[in-house]
Amino acid sequence: MEKRVSNFKISPLSQTSKALYCILLVTILSVFSVSAQEIDKNKRYTINSISVSGEQTFNEQTVIAFTGLKKGDQIYIPGEKLSEVTKKLWEQNLFSDIAFYVTNIDGDMVDLELYIVELPKMYDVTIEGIRKGQKKDIISDNGLKRGVKITNNLLTTTKNYITNKFRKEGFFNTDVVISTRPQLDSTGKEIAKNMIIKIDKGERVKVSKINIVGNNELSDKKVRSAMKNTKRKNPVRFWKRSKYTEDGIVEDRVNIIKKFKTNGFRDARILSDTLVVKDEKNVELTINVEEGKKYYFGNIDFIGNSKYTDGQLRQILGIKKGEVYNGTLLAERIADDSDPDAADLTNLYQNNGYLAVQINPVEVAVRQDTIDFEIRIIERNEFYFDHVTVVGNSKTNDHVIYRELRTRPGQKYSKRNVIRTLRELGQLGYFDAEQLTPNFKKVDETNGLVDLEYSVIEKGASQIELQGGYGGGGFVGTLGLSFNNFSLRNIFNKEAYKPLPMGDGQRLSLRAQASSFYQTYSVSIVEPWLGGKKPIQFSTSFSHTVQYLYDFINRDVDRTRRFLITGGSVGIAKRLKWPDDYFQFSQAISFQHFNLKNYNTGLFTFGDGFANNLAYTIGLSRNSTSANPIYPRSGSEFSVSAKLTPPYSALGSTDYKALATERASLDASTVDGNERIAEIDQERFKWLEYYKVKFQGTWYTSIYKDLVLRSNAEFGFLGAYNQDRGVPPFERFFVGGDGLGAFSLDGREVIQLRGYPNQSLSNNDGNTIYNKFSLELRYPITLKQLASIYVLTFVEGGGAYDGFRNYNPFSLNRSAGAGIRIFMPAFGLLGIDFGYGFDPILNGTEKNGWETHFIIGQQF
Repeated sequence: MEKRVSNFKISPLSQTSKALYCILLVTILSVFSVSAQEIDKNKRYTINSISVSGEQTFNEQTVIAFTGLKKGDQIYIPGEKLSEVTKKLWEQNLFSDIAFYVTNIDGDMVDLELYIVELPKMYDVTIEGIRKGQKKDIISDNGLKRGVKITNNLLTTTKNYITNKFRKEGFFNTDVVISTRPQLDSTGKEIAKNMIIKIDKGERVKVSKINIVGNNELSDKKVRSAMKNTKRKNPVRFWKRSKYTEDGIVEDRVNIIKKFKTNGFRDARILSDTLVVKDEKNVELTINVEEGKKYYFGNIDFIGNSKYTDGQLRQILGIKKGEVYNGTLLAERIADDSDPDAADLTNLYQNNGYLAVQINPVEVAVRQDTIDFEIRIIERNEFYFDHVTVVGNSKTNDHVIYRELRTRPGQKYSKRNVIRTLRELGQLGYFDAEQLTPNFKKVDETNGLVDLEYSVIEKGASQIELQGGYGGGGFVGTLGLSFNNFSLRNIFNKEAYKPLPMGDGQRLSLRAQASSFYQTYSVSIVEPWLGGKKPIQFSTSFSHTVQYLYDFINRDVDRTRRFLITGGSVGIAKRLKWPDDYFQFSQAISFQHFNLKNYNTGLFTFGDGFANNLAYTIGLSRNSTSANPIYPRSGSEFSVSAKLTPPYSALGSTDYKALATERASLDASTVDGNERIAEIDQERFKWLEYYKVKFQGTWYTSIYKDLVLRSNAEFGFLGAYNQDRGVPPFERFFVGGDGLGAFSLDGREVIQLRGYPNQSLSNNDGNTIYNKFSLELRYPITLKQLASIYVLTFVEGGGAYDGFRNYNPFSLNRSAGAGIRIFMPAFGLLGIDFGYGFDPILNGTEKNGWETHFIIGQQF
């Protein structure tokens, strides 16, 4: 019968050297019973058998084979061979216990038993107390995946990682508890362990005080103002809360040095920054600076320039001798990394072919407090585009993309044209503007040639418009299909339907809009490059509306009394080259026929009759916004237009003054008087006569990184050529609400002014003048291809007036609020706004208060 006579156990701490293994084994031998004395440490034993025991799931023969030991091997007990095997097993990081036992000795033959306890395997990880996205990072960064062995080291490093992670984010009191529980199979046997991580971040500490030490010239306030990420507690400052993060401090150290250099202190440096924990919620930060001497610009000489004169370069540099030294400004005037289209020296060269230019400012002399510079320029040779390609477009045809390129083979290299090309491709709306990238595939300095490749990622260009809103006293629903990258030439090509013919850049829109008292249908087609050679946009549209008389009080529809509107338009727009090629000049001719059948309302004094609206619209617009049309970060867009009808009153023989006099004398309360008023108005409005002028300007300003301010101003005026004929009851302005209430095609324009009910700031028949001003602060949550989401806050004001006699641009209805926008390629823009109206609505006496606006399908 076998008996266990001795064991040789190697712990993880005994892996430092082979000598220690032997010493440890000898020590272990000395503490065993007399049976252990049977082992002669100077004798070589021959292995008779090897067995494996303990808690483990490995095949016994596999473990034995891994040890390298086999029957017949000669070993010393204790000895180097067993020590090496034990070390090798520990290095696998699979076991919590390893020991060799001698189970029997017969002469020089020995039986060995390897005892191993396998580490538990990970089955699942549960993390409590933090957001889903943070959980993924913890699991990924610590390798907490199914099957990994749960070691003490894994538990310790995971806990330290989490603690340090949230400490860097300002959660100094983070508490992490890690535990395990068994994972059982269907028979109740333990097969693995589940890890449970409970995280209590506590409250983020706030900076109660920021001490600046060592500054003499710059005040504490100025130094602290340079710290964009770390702010002191201040109950008044609601737009930037106080917080401490390690990343923020690192960035603010750079900002502080930049502030000193901007003010002439070239040698300024931060000696130390010390953080003192005051209590669980507050820390105090002390920053020790060394200002150094204040310097001024001395002589600035240009070396190596042949393309441009010193005077031309000095004009771009914009720095004069004697000015306070500003290292940040000097660097920006040479190459402004924050603005790829900046007016700096590097762009001056790179916009004119010198792709490989090198410009370096070198201090050549320091005289007391004055620094002399040499701007050393290595111009190299001019570069030309050799090959220009586009990759990534699977739906959009090549010619649609290539006609927008501002960089063509044979042209001189221009950085400005590369940036403009990215902007034009982004403005198409067919590609993810956030991922448009130019790649230089080859730069041949010997021959001055460069190969450029534009990488695009296509996104959905078609939209389903599902729009809803309350307008004109009822719910208005819209179903529309917009194909923004349509192919008209393949409309009869069956093979092109995948599911629709796409890729040629035309826009086809089909819309159906309806409520309980009207239906309207429209179709429009836009060809942005008529003829395919020049950016001349051709557009045409057709629409038809049936509107029934609606009793808003009783919510009753009378379908025997109706108003039919049928119309169409043809327009053409051309991109200009002067003053620059951001301008577009447009012209359009439109016609609408209004047919009233027993449709008596306050708006129309004649219930049976018709009116015609033939108009010519001329417009000038400029759009220089950045590449992403959904979330512009810079640039502006403005438009001014005039819509004109022929001056019929000047061409005909009708005496409108006499008609106006007669109309004023009639008594509308009598049947005869009412009928005569209807006859006169039918004559006045048989052909509508008016002119309509509009202006709108929008500016986008990047406040800080992706934080963007949108400023907007707009104005509209509807006038008459002949005051006796008067302004028609069409084409009027209706101010207030979400802008979704355009339920009629009578030319009315619904002006959005959040914080008030729809059209509540205008008369029932609309107004002839309006103006509006707004500021909107935007910040993106995500600008991914699947969905672009941004939040906003706004303040705006606007008003509606009848005639310039009543016009007061400072008499505005004011509002403020916040909202969110979600743009999905398949559905367009969705959003919700919460606006507070500070003034009464028309004929009201109290401020309007809160209004909720759903923004569905509107343009951004």
